[in-house]
Amino acid sequence: MKIKKFLYSQKVAPYVFVIPFILSFAIFWIYPLCSSVFMSFEKITPLETGFVGIDNYKKLLSDTVFHTAIKNSATYMFWTLVLLIPFPMLFAVLMDSNLVKAKGVWKAVLYMPALTSVVISGTLFRLMFTEYSTGQMNKIVMALGMEPFKWLKVGWTGMAALLVLACWRWTGVNMLYFLSGLKSIDTSLYEAAEIDGANGWQKFRYVTLPLLRPTTIYVLTISIYAGLAMFLESYMLWAGNNSPKNIGLTIVGYLYKRGIEKNDMGYACAVGMVLLVIALAINIIQLVCNGTFKREED
Repeated sequence: MKIKKFLYSQKVAPYVFVIPFILSFAIFWIYPLCSSVFMSFEKITPLETGFVGIDNYKKLLSDTVFHTAIKNSATYMFWTLVLLIPFPMLFAVLMDSNLVKAKGVWKAVLYMPALTSVVISGTLFRLMFTEYSTGQMNKIVMALGMEPFKWLKVGWTGMAALLVLACWRWTGVNMLYFLSGLKSIDTSLYEAAEIDGANGWQKFRYVTLPLLRPTTIYVLTISIYAGLAMFLESYMLWAGNNSPKNIGLTIVGYLYKRGIEKNDMGYACAVGMVLLVIALAINIIQLVCNGTFKREED
């Protein structure tokens, strides 16, 4: 009875509910992170493990393949931000207006790709962008009187294929984020703006955009992380981690290559630490620029 009374007390009960999260957070996030930090200063092989200091990080500075992976991930992240924030926001505004009929159908159509496995999506797009004449993209090219193109063997078209895949999968998800943000805006604000003579663009510019700011910051934050952490889409699009001239190699792909394929876990952990620092730095900078960390004036 004393144990039951202890667990049901108002002071203890909140901690009882929080304990599962704290344990899972410590076991599956804190512990792996700390282990990765220590392992990044070691040389780990199947036979031995030894401390090498910052040698792994020094090696990264002259590793041209790693530099290529950073460039590819940064390019992918940049274009996903350009494409997967404004257009889903526009679609959300249209869905929230009276201009679109059968809104439920359109929401389902746009969200359905997110339910498709990345493995299946990547395979389908690999077949679509194949260099053979049977691919859908080459059928369109041939219909225009041109020769079949090797889409996945050229840098810019390979990146374009990745971006098309990303837009196909995540436009509907981001649209729903913005729709939820739009639902929290008081409609009386639009009515007041209309009474003051504001047109559609002015209501969007001075009412919708400012009040969607928290949702926009959230979508921007998760999109930065998702862009830098992308791996499986590239892996499936090129049917492996060996794209021509590394045009599809990402930072996570390089981590996988060194850690799993070449069994060099110490160096792979150093790659992971650099990725973590880059992602944190970019997100902290954008949060500061957006005023999220702005100090409240006394």
